[in-house]
Amino acid sequence: MLTKLPMAAPGDQTIFVIDFDSTFTKVEGLDVLGEISLTGRPDRDAVLAQIKTITDLGMSGQLSLAESINRRLELLHAHRDHLPRLVETLLTKISDSFQRNRGFLTENADHIYVISSGFKEFILPIVTSLGVKEDHVFANTFVYDEAGNIVGCDQENPLSTDKGKVKLMRDLNLNGDVYVIGDGYTDYEIREAGLANRFYAFTENVERPAVIEKADHIAPSLDEFLYHNSLSRSQSYPKSRIKVLLLENVHPVAVQLFEEEGFNVDIRKGALDEDELIEAIRDVSILGIRSKTQVTGRVLANANKLMTIGAFCIGTNQIDLDTARDRGIAVFNAPYSNTRSVVELAIGEIIMLIRNIVPKSNLMHQGTWDKSAKNSFEVRGKKLGLVGYGNIGTQLSVVAEALGMEVYFYDVVDKLALGNARKCKTLDELLSIADIISMHTDGRKENKNLISYREFGLMKNGVIFLNLSRGHVVDLPALVDALERGKVIGAGIDVYPYEPKTNNEEFINELRSQPNVILTPHIG
Repeated sequence: MLTKLPMAAPGDQTIFVIDFDSTFTKVEGLDVLGEISLTGRPDRDAVLAQIKTITDLGMSGQLSLAESINRRLELLHAHRDHLPRLVETLLTKISDSFQRNRGFLTENADHIYVISSGFKEFILPIVTSLGVKEDHVFANTFVYDEAGNIVGCDQENPLSTDKGKVKLMRDLNLNGDVYVIGDGYTDYEIREAGLANRFYAFTENVERPAVIEKADHIAPSLDEFLYHNSLSRSQSYPKSRIKVLLLENVHPVAVQLFEEEGFNVDIRKGALDEDELIEAIRDVSILGIRSKTQVTGRVLANANKLMTIGAFCIGTNQIDLDTARDRGIAVFNAPYSNTRSVVELAIGEIIMLIRNIVPKSNLMHQGTWDKSAKNSFEVRGKKLGLVGYGNIGTQLSVVAEALGMEVYFYDVVDKLALGNARKCKTLDELLSIADIISMHTDGRKENKNLISYREFGLMKNGVIFLNLSRGHVVDLPALVDALERGKVIGAGIDVYPYEPKTNNEEFINELRSQPNVILTPHIG
């Protein structure tokens, strides 16, 4: 539904002059024509690269318009028969914000003019499908030889010449306030010549610095232009004004989805500390994090526009949930996001540790051939103890049982056992039974040092120990002690009380000196 708002511009009427290539559409028409006309040629990619370079030079004002058009037409080797396919392709490449705002285009058809240095043969079918009047479309036209080959453009058309848009605008002598929307330098020239009140650099599809610096206003989408001028539009508030901050290498698909929807996305590879996050979060509406970023009450107090926090992981203990609730900030997580990933890592490490593969591999790298089964066992028949029986624990239970292991679990919440898994009444009971212990608890504060000296003392001698849950649930000095005494014969650790914020920071941890420990950088 369109939001009806009054026109903000003064004057008898407002005229909207809109470019076509990379504005109405996501692409440059001649570039796409080249992709079609050059099909099958061995030098296709090289020629297309030349065409794109010429396009960019012309659009940024570094090459005259006439030269840009003529040089591209010479390279295209296009034919009249290529045009229907070009139109068909361009109909699928209409800019998203123009698609959303068809209502504005049809309602204001009397005041909208499309003025382009492109070609009417492929522009007309596109813009008229969106409600633009045919007699309000001004563009170049192709010249063909007798065989239908495109050999040039109509040289009598002012749009085929340098400053052609300026010449045409003078001829049109439009009455009213004129707003120009486009991505190219030729669009700015209309404003420079005093024939427009404002020039909006349209950046939804391409950003040209030389054009942006000349603009009265930057329009990341048609929504922004309409909002800026209080015009009818499909979005009450442009998504381009909604800032999204994504930290810790959030998956590229998430970035792509936000950008496709038109949000203003800021991507940071690593986590930020509290002061850095306070600085970055101002004016941010959507925050996406993983497990390292600590969203404290102090951070939230400085989040003046924050509406929601997305934890792209299972846990939410890194977020001050009470403060978020009090401030009306919605928090969501992804409870199944890496369930299978953690399970596979756990199974892999269990087999590696119980077969004593890591020390064997290290010896082989040193040139030592130690073909011995000492301290190497099969997992079949071993007792696996799961501390925590949530989404990960239950799936690991099923996979482990399929490998022939006996599964025991303990959870503070009453859970239904899957398969032949057996529930232990207490943590102490599980620790005394299991040959292999795998931690899968959540990150609540009560779980800090859940496994310490006392708990290691209850375990069997020669136990295998894994922690792929939260770093603070295991007392690392106690684990080191258990490893050095032989109580724990091997361990696999993927999470730590302190983890580097970026890949450039050194990993410092007391477990580095333990040869019988598999250390992984929180990749579960």
